[in-house]
Amino acid sequence: MEHSFERVNNILEALPYITKYSGKTVVIKYGGAAMAKADLKESFAKDIVLLKYVGIHPVIVHGGGPEINRLLDSLNIPTEFVHGHRVTNEETMDVVEMVLTGKVNKQIVSMINKEGGNAVGLSGKDGNLAVASKTKIEVDVEGKKSELVDVGLVGKIDKIDPTVILSLQEKGFIPVISPVAESGSGESLNINADTFAGELAGALKAEKLILLTDTSGILIDGKLVTGLNRALVKDYIRKGDITGGMIPKVECCLSAIDQGVRRTHIIDGRVPHSILIEIFTDQGIGSLIE
Repeated sequence: MEHSFERVNNILEALPYITKYSGKTVVIKYGGAAMAKADLKESFAKDIVLLKYVGIHPVIVHGGGPEINRLLDSLNIPTEFVHGHRVTNEETMDVVEMVLTGKVNKQIVSMINKEGGNAVGLSGKDGNLAVASKTKIEVDVEGKKSELVDVGLVGKIDKIDPTVILSLQEKGFIPVISPVAESGSGESLNINADTFAGELAGALKAEKLILLTDTSGILIDGKLVTGLNRALVKDYIRKGDITGGMIPKVECCLSAIDQGVRRTHIIDGRVPHSILIEIFTDQGIGSLIE
């Protein structure tokens, strides 16, 4: 009997959040361990389907780095990274697009549909969703000023037209998007999935942007911190408390907020049903930036 009461209390705790977010859009960046482990993939798919059933509109942007690496290795194509960005020549770009849009994207779509959802896969090229341009990466050189490095067919988003996403949402579909875009001259460009998700969330004026990561969130002195704003984030970066790969993630969150996203979350994708815990419970599970 006690166990039954606990279940009822969990439902009651979720109710005000279901009411609050019904009809709202939540953009989720899906990557890391949550994409690699069978039990986490299943829990992710169930979370997405449940969100849709209670009236929330999930939009998924996914990565796929490990899959890309495996195919590049099998084809004996060398892989090089500069500050976390894959150096992408034409041969590598062909593999990136094939894996992200042709394989990983469709696997996610099938996974969600298997759990009772109605997902549709596309890339940034579809419906002129994303137009991008080549970008260079700023690299610090010891004893010198930082310099810009050309990493090939790696892009930054110039424009998002969410019309195709809005049309899919109106028809009850769950959009699943691979972070490949086209330049004005027709080149395929590889876009960082976090960045793509942030820009899309901004264009959709989403209620939430959720980044699934392989950490528990933003850690300061080994402790999880939440309830952050721009001033606190910038102060932590300045003091060196936020470093490395977490910097582009928090900057992505700040950019989304600047574009009208209400709340952004960096959460632990290694925890089953982490999305539901973050959205539907009082305590949440990760770091909130708003």
